[in-house]
Amino acid sequence: MRKGRRPRALLARLRLRDPRLLLSERDVARLAPGVTTWLERGLSPAAVSGTLAGCLPAEPIRSPAGLLAHRLTEYRPPLLPDRPPLPRPAERQIQPLQTCDACDRAFRSPTPGQCSSCTAAKAA
Repeated sequence: MRKGRRPRALLARLRLRDPRLLLSERDVARLAPGVTTWLERGLSPAAVSGTLAGCLPAEPIRSPAGLLAHRLTEYRPPLLPDRPPLPRPAERQIQPLQTCDACDRAFRSPTPGQCSSCTAAKAA
């Protein structure tokens, strides 16, 4: 779907969530840039439509376009601050497998010798 169609489709589908949110084509065209802003700020279409159509008043809505225009500006999420790049983890060198001189068990170590079990038993 083209970039400009996505916000328009989202606005047009709001009437499926609540029939009182029926918009004209002109209203959809006027409100679409506000929805585009929300999507560019990282919100999913489901989050945008949930915020716009959620917690509606119980009484009849006289101006659905006015209500949505208000919500698009007043509830607009802030821009996320730029995050510094995460530090790269230190390169872990995987030690080669060695065979224990005492019990023939495999263990990882940079040098041949005895496994930790045999070393502990020898120390005890």
